[in-house]
Amino acid sequence: MAMEWLMQPCAVLDGNARAAALARQGQLTKPPGALGQLESLAVRLAAMQGVERPVVERVAIAIFAADHGVAAENVSAFPQAVTGEMVKNFARGGAAISVLAKTQGARLEVVNLGTVNDPGELPGVVREIIAPATANFAQQAAMTEAQLEQALQAGHDSALRAKADGADVYIGGEMGIANTTAAAALGCALLKATPRELAGPGTGLDPAGVSHKISVLERALALHTPHCTTALETLRRLGGFEIAALTGAYIACAQHELPVLVDGFITTAAALTAVRIAPQCADWFIYAHGSAEPGHARLLQALEARPLLDLGMRLGEGSGAATALPLLRLACALHNGMATFAEAAVSEKI
Repeated sequence: MAMEWLMQPCAVLDGNARAAALARQGQLTKPPGALGQLESLAVRLAAMQGVERPVVERVAIAIFAADHGVAAENVSAFPQAVTGEMVKNFARGGAAISVLAKTQGARLEVVNLGTVNDPGELPGVVREIIAPATANFAQQAAMTEAQLEQALQAGHDSALRAKADGADVYIGGEMGIANTTAAAALGCALLKATPRELAGPGTGLDPAGVSHKISVLERALALHTPHCTTALETLRRLGGFEIAALTGAYIACAQHELPVLVDGFITTAAALTAVRIAPQCADWFIYAHGSAEPGHARLLQALEARPLLDLGMRLGEGSGAATALPLLRLACALHNGMATFAEAAVSEKI
């Protein structure tokens, strides 16, 4: 694989900024720890941004869309055509993430990596078509090495566009019918878990549908697990174009000092893959919410991640991360705007 950038070191968090932010938290007019995770969020963002007083003003949201060959195994409650149709919906501003991005003043880009029903040129959609879909990983590897490289590069380039645009935080989202199957397959292979532990209803499968999905995953894992000797090879065999793009984006963000707000099940599978490729990138990830998709809790546990929200969401598209975004902004506002005990002439703890 010819991507030298993938193996470049990740940036190191700023210890001095972290210490300064911690010291400021200790001086604010409140009992220590009284704001809970809002305090630790502000301190983490300070270390990521290299400043005592972090800000979350400019936010970049990138949605990667791609179809999956494994959809031929009837593992989704929705037809595969929905992926391309949703790309149009994103472009028209009708999707949940479109509304969330507009409401919060975030920049939204959609990256079309390949759908079976190509929607063509659309405003706000970056066309980086790799193929109409991945191969059916129940029968063969999902991607060729060249396709994996293209997908990783697409994520890298998205992250660098966000950085060049002055983003303070990056949110990655995804759209792809059957991608909960790919995420479950990746999670099983990376964690040595069983499909029964990680497979869920996705877009709304009934119990019989979930059982069928498990059997498809078992067949795929039997085919590929002996060859999954590295995280990259696991991603090539069992992932999707959009999952690989997210993986590349997350690693690039960590290399270029751009904090990441991770969404739900599929994006966390990408985050886990990224951490297995470049362990230091874990420092740059904040986990937005706990998805209602059953396997998400197992992935979060493996990453030692504590999500900010648990609202029973399972939409994808980066919607859970966008919903959690105000918490980051509030954490910064409290950290930066509260008075210290000295400024307010308030007595400190005895």
